Amino acid sequence: QVQLVESGGGLAQPGGSLRLSCVASISIYNTQYMAWYRQAPGKQRDLVARISRGGSTNYADSVSGRFTISRDNRNTVSLQMNSLKPEDTAVYYCNANVDLLTFWGKGTLVTVSS
Repeated sequence: QVQLVESGGGLAQPGGSLRLSCVASISIYNTQYMAWYRQAPGKQRDLVARISRGGSTNYADSVSGRFTISRDNRNTVSLQMNSLKPEDTAVYYCNANVDLLTFWGKGTLVTVSS
């Protein structure tokens, strides 16, 4: 079992920034990949960004150029979110893929509003 704990959510103004962090109970270098997903009210959960064990990254088109996923240390993955838009409002979930098993955090709420 892998525990994932997100932090860093909150209220931001349009054009502002937030940094989300995900602390894993295992070394993230033992995962196939780490990812951030988000789910807005009434919508499905969608991939935001992903980083593989080798360090390659993928982003949703809607966040490309504004969000950056990174590995801070052996247990922490972060999502730097810049130029936030109201449509970025959602619960953001940390995700880990380990040996074909998928684990989720409980999520952190991001609200973008003036």
